[in-house]
Amino acid sequence: MRVLVVGSGGREHALCRGLKLDPSVSAVHCAPGNAGIAEIATRHAVDPADGVAVVALAERLGVDLVVIGPEAPLVAGVADAVRQAGFPCFGPSRAAAQIEGSKSFAKDVMVAAGVPTGHSFTCTTPEQVAAALDEFGPPYVVKDDGLAAGKGVVVTRDREVALSHAAGCQRVVVEEFLDGPEVSLFALCDGESAVALQPAQDYKRAYDGDEGPNTGGMGAYTPLPWAPAGLTEQIMTEVVLPTVAELARRGIPYTGVLYAGLALTPKGPRVIEFNARFGDPETQVVLDRLETPLGRLLLACATGALAGQQSLTYRRGAAVTVVVAAENYPADPVKGDVIAGLEPQAEGGYILHAGTEERDGEIVSNGGRVLNVVGTGNDLAEARASAYRTLEGIRLRGAFHRTDIAAPTWENG
Repeated sequence: MRVLVVGSGGREHALCRGLKLDPSVSAVHCAPGNAGIAEIATRHAVDPADGVAVVALAERLGVDLVVIGPEAPLVAGVADAVRQAGFPCFGPSRAAAQIEGSKSFAKDVMVAAGVPTGHSFTCTTPEQVAAALDEFGPPYVVKDDGLAAGKGVVVTRDREVALSHAAGCQRVVVEEFLDGPEVSLFALCDGESAVALQPAQDYKRAYDGDEGPNTGGMGAYTPLPWAPAGLTEQIMTEVVLPTVAELARRGIPYTGVLYAGLALTPKGPRVIEFNARFGDPETQVVLDRLETPLGRLLLACATGALAGQQSLTYRRGAAVTVVVAAENYPADPVKGDVIAGLEPQAEGGYILHAGTEERDGEIVSNGGRVLNVVGTGNDLAEARASAYRTLEGIRLRGAFHRTDIAAPTWENG
């Protein structure tokens, strides 16, 4: 099987790595990829949001499966173009991707499906925003209704900060704050059936102790030793399957991965957000633990054959990933600095590239989140130690990372 992965980040590096490990996958291509992906897949300089260009590349390569990683190409309808050209595609249609592309659409679907989530208001004027903030009180949760690369959410007790964030968006969703540890669950869907991957937890704030601005994610780990028994089954029953059924009822079959970001509140799991793609950096640890061959699994989703798949299997132990971010991330990250120390790596650790490029024979930073350092081990403590040992050798001017990923207070991450 020849596979084309669309995207250029750490998530796509993890996908390419997982596909490369599948014996049924004979070739992995990536458009456009990054410097690390180039070591395991053939790169192609194609705009991932250009459906015509992606289809032309798929035709030229004669691929058997197209896997679309980032949200922007999905919302732009690249999956539709790929399917119309006759290629199996892992990734939802433009209509289905609105589950991430529009927070208000997602809320409407959740309400119709009876999915537990926070109460909310969709606002288009400062007066509506002010009224909604007064309704819920602090902490205030204000979300840009459209795509914002994981940085469109503000959670603050400062009303002026909440109002300022809303003023910078055309339309926002203001919702009640959901208190409790957060969990990320990926469900693979083929339009009718769905199967859950192992849950993970990520860290959104830039600095230790959940301080600083919201980011696309600064680290993640799996499994969750503190999670209640039966949590995955409960989320599938109460959240994923009703959502997939509601979308199908609307004539929008969902094919791809449905990412549910949840808060485990005292009243039970509540959806914070849906994403239409694998979460980043949770994908890096979840796929590390997945033992079921990835290529065959994604192809089953793309061809409506998921129900015939056997139960998923996982490697024993744990995985932890720590993000190395560029100077001034997430505001205006500095790019173009040389990265050193990418080899060798500590036992049980390896590096996935997120925002890198090769320039004049050297690897340089090319994004806000530059590297994902993954550590594995028999348990979380061992995996965490492996990740941070591997990270010690990396040198990038101005870079920073959190030091508390998967620290013993895991449920407070």
